[in-house]
Amino acid sequence: MSTLIRTTGAPRAQTGPEAAPAARRRTSPHALLSKGVVNGVLVVAAFYTLMPVSWLLFAATKNNRDLFGTSGFSLGEFNLFGNLHRVFTFNDGIYLRWFGNSILYSVVGSAASTFLCIATGYAFDKYDFKGKEKLFGLVLGGVLVPTTVIQLPMYLLATKAGVVNTYWALLLPALVNPFGVYLARVFSEGYVPGEVLEAARVDGAGELRTFSGIALPMLAPGFMTIFLFSFTASWNNFFGALVMLNDEKLYPVNLGLFMWNSVTQQQPEYYSLVITGSLVAVVPLIVAFVCLQRFWRSGLTAGAVK
Repeated sequence: MSTLIRTTGAPRAQTGPEAAPAARRRTSPHALLSKGVVNGVLVVAAFYTLMPVSWLLFAATKNNRDLFGTSGFSLGEFNLFGNLHRVFTFNDGIYLRWFGNSILYSVVGSAASTFLCIATGYAFDKYDFKGKEKLFGLVLGGVLVPTTVIQLPMYLLATKAGVVNTYWALLLPALVNPFGVYLARVFSEGYVPGEVLEAARVDGAGELRTFSGIALPMLAPGFMTIFLFSFTASWNNFFGALVMLNDEKLYPVNLGLFMWNSVTQQQPEYYSLVITGSLVAVVPLIVAFVCLQRFWRSGLTAGAVK
């Protein structure tokens, strides 16, 4: 005679597509409110960031008549290419000279500064020497000093060195980046294992070979991250150029646009030059962030997961 055995127990949890509505029903009102607040803040921040750039794009397509005769976000007679031609040919193409100067100051200066920061941060991380932490604390103290505070001492030093009103007046100060040194030490701690360096030394590699051939490729995300920060700071370095330079052929693009804007009250035709030139000046920053964002994002998450 067979015996029927009835088993009882806890019901199995639902899996598959039918479980999704139940999960959504279990979402608390507090979580929905938090999500809505976060999304709302992001929308406001995006609007605040994109609105000036949008206005600049609309204004750069207008001639002088439509620039003052229409609202900011309305379209007038399309004249973008004519405005660009005027910007690039005005005063024998001085804008292109300014643009090239900005590229020189930002790319060359930032690349040299970033390499020095990476080497310094690597040394602070991997080597032990007397007074290391005190010296590093002094470097961190440099982060707290506003750039505008040291412009006058830097100008006096540049005067003594005879580099005022030269390219070196902006390139040399760009080499000093305390925040970049701090970031480089953090990246070295997270990206370069000490065991790999010891293995290289056992195989006979010298310190310079170990750094250039092993550590530096590992620090590529950190290099790009520091380079982007330095590039942005150099491209927007207005006050330093204003103090150090008086020859318009050496101006970066932001100082040149400021000089154009200073005469718009007397000569309104400069308005379209300033607006269109400002739009062109934004393009390198956008291109740099779009092309290097994958390195930047990976660098920002360094050390988040061990």
